[in-house]
Formats: sequence, structure tokens, C-alpha cells
Amino acid sequence: MKFEYDVIVVGAGHAGCEAAVAAARLGCSTLLITADMNRVAQMSCNPAIGGIAKGQIVREIDALGGMTGIIADRTAIQFRMLNRSKGPAVWSPRVQSDRSRFIDEWRKTLDETEGLNIFQDMVTGLMIADSEEGHVAVGVRTALGIEFKAKRVVLTAGTFLNGLMHFGRTQIEGGRISEQSSRGLSDQLRDLGINVDRMKTGTPARIDGATIDYSEVIPQSGDDVQLPDGSVKRDFHKFSYLPDVGRTLPPRDCYIVHTSPEVHQTLRDNLADSPLYNGQIKSIGPRYCPSIETKIVTFADKESHQLFLEPEGETTHEFYINGFSSSLPWQVQVEALTRIPALRNVQFYRPGYAIEYDFFDPTQLCHSLESKVVRHLYLAGQVNGTTGYEEAAAQGLIAGINAARSVKGLDPVVLGRDQAYIGVLIDDLVTKGVDEPYRMFTSRAEFRILLRQDDADLRLTPIGHEIGMADDFRYQAMLAKYAERDALVEWCETTSVKPTDKLQEYLEAVGTGRLTGKVKVADLLRRPQLDFEKLLPLITALADRCSDLPEDRREEIIESAEILIKYQGYIDRERESAERMGRLEKVRIPDGMDFEGILAISTEGRQKLSRIRPATIGQASRIPGVSPADINVLLVMLRN
Repeated sequence: MKFEYDVIVVGAGHAGCEAAVAAARLGCSTLLITADMNRVAQMSCNPAIGGIAKGQIVREIDALGGMTGIIADRTAIQFRMLNRSKGPAVWSPRVQSDRSRFIDEWRKTLDETEGLNIFQDMVTGLMIADSEEGHVAVGVRTALGIEFKAKRVVLTAGTFLNGLMHFGRTQIEGGRISEQSSRGLSDQLRDLGINVDRMKTGTPARIDGATIDYSEVIPQSGDDVQLPDGSVKRDFHKFSYLPDVGRTLPPRDCYIVHTSPEVHQTLRDNLADSPLYNGQIKSIGPRYCPSIETKIVTFADKESHQLFLEPEGETTHEFYINGFSSSLPWQVQVEALTRIPALRNVQFYRPGYAIEYDFFDPTQLCHSLESKVVRHLYLAGQVNGTTGYEEAAAQGLIAGINAARSVKGLDPVVLGRDQAYIGVLIDDLVTKGVDEPYRMFTSRAEFRILLRQDDADLRLTPIGHEIGMADDFRYQAMLAKYAERDALVEWCETTSVKPTDKLQEYLEAVGTGRLTGKVKVADLLRRPQLDFEKLLPLITALADRCSDLPEDRREEIIESAEILIKYQGYIDRERESAERMGRLEKVRIPDGMDFEGILAISTEGRQKLSRIRPATIGQASRIPGVSPADINVLLVMLRN
């Protein structure tokens, strides 16, 4: 039995699994401690990965060499690309996953990762040493009384820290249904000087799909193409950029139903028993994923809300009711749902519930996710005030990478806001903090045209390869893909074609007018009414050129080329804007700068700068309450 490690990861949720694999793959002896080895990377809420902005995060995790995207693809039962009616800057992949197989794939990955050990126990405290520089984490203590020593500790405890579940007026301690909460860690970290607060999240009921009346639902299929022989065409809207990774399970539909005034009245009549409205819950829940009782109060004029019935796996009858998160008594949940025609005979597997848990102020973290208060301690996931598997996995990956690099005396990996949504996520947390569960949206990224889902590998795989996370195969696949993409773009920019009768007829039909002579293919593609899909059957030369592309990457290459051709001007302008802002990121602020002594800065600015202690002028400029005038004062002082 080994008791000393380079890196110890506490908690095996989405953050913990990514952190542990990353640290081990970077050559550190790693221990992952979890209360239940059979529930690693458990999807505590909906059985899906990705979505608006979240899908971009998962593609970034994959591009860096993380595992969430690969495992999501292997266990997917439905692929969809969201926001296709809008510009490519906000296109977002999403998959429905088989919940149990997702766990199995992660467990297999953990077991097969060299240098990674797993131990089943509950961590009750950190081992702390004091030095001239302050507190230092040197290991952990468990409920069994075992002490494990470590050079670095990564804490990814999710919702388990002093977790308290609410089922109406019934309260049960736990970090998740049927799993005990973790006690001791929060109190210890508070005593060490880390700010601790409470947040709330929730989840809907799980129901038996055999009791759904499917004649009353609206099917929602994925983007899969069913071939005549009954097989499914491989969908390129997957997460992993690796060409040899794809789906292994047959597709399943989701279903749409709607609430009604009768449903709302049932809920409204019982708000006195809702922990959210009777004072039982005092912490703040997620703004963008509200409970059904919050919806009927906030949007009192709406007579109906859309709900999605999502299968939990390939073969199970279990369904998740997306949009009906609730902490009302189970009897009220049943009564309300049975007023929906498709669910009139619904049978519960378990009711929905709310959960309150401890989190730590993320402004006390460095961009590496190392604590400013306790050295060698890294925090990732919901303990930093975020919500969502994807946000947690991204933090876990970065924390694991940086913990391992710190052990080896290497500089941390810090992604910029113009490099990745992961960079936006971490910068928002450590610079602005949170007063409600943080969820990523495309609107949070000022350079979202640069942060598209189609080119995360171009942005981040070189970084992953340099640090040892992305192997040579992945790196060479990325280079080959973009060589093909760039060659196709050049061909379109330099090749002129004579309009065929079919093309002229199509142009007239869509109202763009006939062409009078030869035209470059790229100029045709820049017309909003035209794209590769429409032009391929109309221009033989283009069809022939595209047929030369590698079959397994063809659609992906064509999509990337089309985006570049259509939006190159916008991309260039945004890159120039990012470069201008990037200059401020290069102006570093001395670690011990006395902000309180700079009286030319506003009082609020001095307070915020002293609390957050930004590393650069760029970070300082993003702190709420620090004005442009304050930044100018800082710049003058640094010049002097």
C-alpha cells in the first residue's frame, strides 16, 4: 500500500476524473480518492454533455487531450448541433449519453491510466504545514483515519461539502441522493482563511418511460442520418477531433411535452411547502436553470413551459424530465405531472429535490486554480461556484495539468480569453467571483468568433502537444486536417467556374439574379443563400475537388473551410481586437503592490484591487468596480 504521491485528487466527479488522468499522464504518481468507485463521473442531473457554449468547452477539453469528449462520443445515444439557425460563432454540439455506460467508460479509463491509483474513502481534512510563505497543503486525512501525503492536492468535492437535500419540508443530509455528505473540510478551510458560502442546485424527478403515452408527445430526433440498410451514418457533430472516435450505440429520440395552466395551479397551490419559498432554503440557485416553481412565479403570465423527456440510456426505461427541476413534496410533483396528457399515468423512479452545499470564493484562486491562501492546494468544479459537468471537467483538466507541472517546477498553463472558453471561464471566476452558480454562455466571451467549436483543435492542440497531453497522432491529425482545409480554401479562392444552367436557375429561384460570366467559387460561397451543400450538385468541379478529401474527415473539413471563406473579415477584425487587449495582459502588476496607498484610485477600486490582487493590468481592467480611470492611474504608476 502506497501512502505518498505527487498529486492527490479528492472527489471523482467530472472535475476529479479529468484532473487525475491529466496529472498521471504528465508523469506524476497520482491518487484519486472517492466515496464510491462505482459512481465516478456520475451524471447527477441530466444525462447529456454539451449545449450552448458548453459544447465548445468539451471540444476544447478534447483538443487539449482531455477525456470527456471521447467518452461522451462513445456513450452517445443522440447527437445534435444547437443554434444552426444562427452564425457559426454560437454553434454548439450536444449529445444525449447513456448514463451507466458513461460511468463505465470513465472507470475503464481511470483503471487503464498508468500511474493512477484509486482509493475508496471519504476525505475529512487536509494535512497542512506552515512555512514563512503561509499555509501549505501536504496531504489528506480520511474517514478511516489514513493519512496520505502529497506534493499537491486537488479538491473537487462537487456538491458534497455539507450537502443538504430538500424534498419539500423533508431534509436529508447528503451530497447526492443515497450518498452521504462530506463534513470537516469546509470548516478547516474557513479556519485557514478561505471564504466559504452556500449555493443551491436541484434536479427533476426520474420516471418510468413505460408509463409515458407516446401518442401525446412530440418526438425530437438527433442529427443522425438513417441509411437504407438501417445503419446510421456517422455524425461529424461529435466532440472528439480524433477521426477514429465515434458513436457505438444506436440512436434514441427525446420527446417534448408542455405544462398547462392546470399544472401551474397545482404547483402554485403548494408553494407554501416549497423550500425555495417558505424560508427553508436561504442560498442562491442557478439563474439559468430555474426550478419549475421559480418559473411559474417569475413568469406568472406564461400558461405553458416546454419540457423535454430524455432517455437515460440505450435500453433503460428511465427518463429525465428536463425543465421540471423541483424541491416540492413528491406528492405535489406527481399530482402536477399527471395533469400533462402524456404523463397522466406516470410512475416515478424517484422525485426531484434541491440540494444546498458549500463552495469557496474563487477570487482567492490564481489563474492556475491554485489557492492564494493555501499553497499547493488546487480547487476545481462546483466547489468554485460553477454549475455543469462541462465547466467542472474543464477546471479539473486545468487544475490537474497545473498541479503536475508545479510538481515538476514548470510554469502553469493559463489560457487567455481569446484562446478558449476555458480561459473565459477561469478568468471570470478568479477576477469577478460569483454570487450565483456560474454557467457558461457564448455571450460571456467577447471573442466568440475566434472561439468556435469547429477549430478548437487548431487553437489548443498545439498547447496540449507541447505540454504532453495531446499525443503525436492527435497532433498530426490536426495538422493534416487544416492542411486539407487551407488547400480547399485556396482552391475556392483561385478557381473560377462558368455558371451551369442548373446554377443559374437556382440563383434566380433564391432571388440573387443570374451571373454574366465566370465567377470564383469563393465569391459564390460568400453569398448568404449559398453554401457547399447547395453548390456541390450544381458545380461538377467543386464536387470533384471535395471528393478528393479524406472520407472520414470530409464533412468536418468542408464545414471549417466554408466558415473561413464566409466569415474571414469578421475573424480578422476580432483577432485584431484581441491583440490590442492582449497588450494589457503583458503588463504585469508586482505581487506586493500596495493598492490601498494609491489614493488617486477610487475607494471601490482600491478595495477590489486589494481583495482580488490581479496579476496583470488586463485582469485588473475586468474587475467590476475598477474604472478605466483607475486603470490609467495604475499604468502611470507602473511606468514611473
